[in-house]
Amino acid sequence: MNVILSINPEYCDEIKNGNKKYEFRKRIFRYRETVDFVFMYSTSPVKKIVGVFTIESIIEDNPRKLWEKFKDFSCVEEEKFFEYFGRREKGFAIKIKEVKTFKPIDPKKLIPDFSPPQSFCYF
Repeated sequence: MNVILSINPEYCDEIKNGNKKYEFRKRIFRYRETVDFVFMYSTSPVKKIVGVFTIESIIEDNPRKLWEKFKDFSCVEEEKFFEYFGRREKGFAIKIKEVKTFKPIDPKKLIPDFSPPQSFCYF
């Protein structure tokens, strides 16, 4: 199984450059043990699939603890991080294993009725 993950363009670039080692999420895919590849959908203004990565692990914890453990590999400002999680008691850090990039793909050419996932969708 594969997943398409909506990611802001600035973070896609950091993942592709190898600087961002963790992608943070409020919720995670139900079938995470069976996910082979995560396709990066770069949100507006790019609106294309720009690469794919494999998952090394998924860490579930309190956002404050996630920040303390992974802030140096997040490429996210502290204020934005905590704004994203709000008052949530738990969050997820996806540890990125291997990244492959390719020429950006318009997902509507692959999936005619494609609409960008709010967070993620199975693919």
